[in-house]
Amino acid sequence: MSKVSTLRVVSKDRAPQLPDLDEEVRLALSEAAVSAREGLLAMSVATGLKVMHAMMQAEITGLAGPKGKHNPDRDAVRHGSAPSSVTLGARRVPVSRPRARTGDGEEVALGTFAAFAGDDLLAEVVLERMLAGLACRRFTTAQEPVGARVEADARSTSRSAVSRRFVRATETALAELLARDLSNLKVAAMMVDGLHIAEHLMVVALAITTDGRKVPVGLYEGDTENTTVVTALLADLVDRGLDTTGGVLFVLDGATALTKAVRKVFGSAALIQRCTLHKRRNLADHLSERERELIDRKLVRAFAHPDPDLGLRAARELATSLQRTHPSAAASVREGLEEMFTVRRLGLSASLERTLTTTNPVESMISITRTTQRNVKNWKDAAMARRWTAAGMLVAEGKFRRIKGHKDMPLLVAALARHTKCAQPETVLATA
Repeated sequence: MSKVSTLRVVSKDRAPQLPDLDEEVRLALSEAAVSAREGLLAMSVATGLKVMHAMMQAEITGLAGPKGKHNPDRDAVRHGSAPSSVTLGARRVPVSRPRARTGDGEEVALGTFAAFAGDDLLAEVVLERMLAGLACRRFTTAQEPVGARVEADARSTSRSAVSRRFVRATETALAELLARDLSNLKVAAMMVDGLHIAEHLMVVALAITTDGRKVPVGLYEGDTENTTVVTALLADLVDRGLDTTGGVLFVLDGATALTKAVRKVFGSAALIQRCTLHKRRNLADHLSERERELIDRKLVRAFAHPDPDLGLRAARELATSLQRTHPSAAASVREGLEEMFTVRRLGLSASLERTLTTTNPVESMISITRTTQRNVKNWKDAAMARRWTAAGMLVAEGKFRRIKGHKDMPLLVAALARHTKCAQPETVLATA
């Protein structure tokens, strides 16, 4: 077992005598001691700033030679210093930046300063904390303790500065999402759903690749009940290179406009599966509480029947039995009933079938997006809703795992290929 050294406290007269130190070292030790009293991080920050200053001075010396010594072979000459700032823990800290110029009078860019001065990290921290629920006005309270001296001179921590950086960061996230190149994305399934934000509705699209990965690919402001809006969203995916030659399975909720839009853009080559959970919820809304459980069990048995044809027949018989006493419930069962059994006809594994008969994956993405927006009280306009939604979708993407049953995705790919081969060739809409 290794021994651990311990510290021993002794009186001043028994302490070993330290050798004499020069003034510069004494000053550095004194400043370090002051920082140490504020905490280890504060001391590390103070030391890091000194190291950064030393690195810039070393680079200047490499370009212009030692200070005060003439060097005819030097690449540049010293040109004083300029007040600047660097990124430090979600704040800007002022520093003095040494300057140099070439013989032609051109400013020399210091690589060491550029490495520390980048603003990308600050924007990233602001975006991460805001999406985690931190308000602009409380941003300063969440800062790391970097020392009173550094904190007194720090900038870019006001409510307005944080807000501006967040807006720019979410604009970048939105542009990234809407400009994604889909030509190299091998998509086997697509899910489309709507997210209500105040008076706005964002229609979002989630792709599932042939290896089971989930990728957010689209965002459009509009209404899932509006065929024109959904058509525009899907056409945009095609314009960005979405390849559907091998067939795509669309898993949708009960909105009729979604089905019409998919048929309009992709034709009969697209397979459509209606979400069974949405069907069950819609049916329950037409029944009294004492009847819901019994009717739901019958519908679940029909959906889970090993033979999809017999399951479809059982669902139709259920609708017939409800026709007299609950005509609206019967109509709800019949609406889009054929498309409730699309996945069951493909011969997939049980785990993959459970995943692809509901819209749970896209609803999970929407749930994470809602969580990032939970503290927003005032939605100013649709542009703000789009920015927040895009940022939330990218946060969700970072948390995604591959879908359950992803090892059986080759079964889906083969089934889509068979369907595409049998489908009549149609012209796919390229633009809305």
